[in-house]
Amino acid sequence: MFLSTYENKLDKKGRVSVPASFRSHLSNLGYNGVVCYPSFNNQSIEAWPQDRIEKISNAIDALNPFEEKKDYFATSILSESINLQFDSEGRISLTPKLLKHAKIKNNMLFVGQGKTFQIWEPIMFEKFRAHARKKSNINRARLKWEEMSKK
Repeated sequence: MFLSTYENKLDKKGRVSVPASFRSHLSNLGYNGVVCYPSFNNQSIEAWPQDRIEKISNAIDALNPFEEKKDYFATSILSESINLQFDSEGRISLTPKLLKHAKIKNNMLFVGQGKTFQIWEPIMFEKFRAHARKKSNINRARLKWEEMSKK
């Protein structure tokens, strides 16, 4: 799983080192990279293993081919996705488009989300984290152990 939060920064060539535990998890899944796309939920970068993107693609393919929402999802996720391979030192090169979407200039946070992770500009993430904690506290009774064990 992708757990915890790590801070890294872009090097002079625009590369960033992915946390070792994240690379190890991806390697255990058989991947030497990660698929990234601009989140449409917030100003971050979504980072998913290839199999998760394939599941999303299959879900999009299952939609009626003549419905607009199929095109909306494919455009918002698949057309914006990029497969980023690790170099020999475990770095990836995030595109200018991804960095601009997340408002990342230099430092960034790698934020574990279980089966995926996100990449955030640190100040924006701290604001989101505070908001998420409040919302989680309000909704904590809805997170039931039985429901979690079925997934």
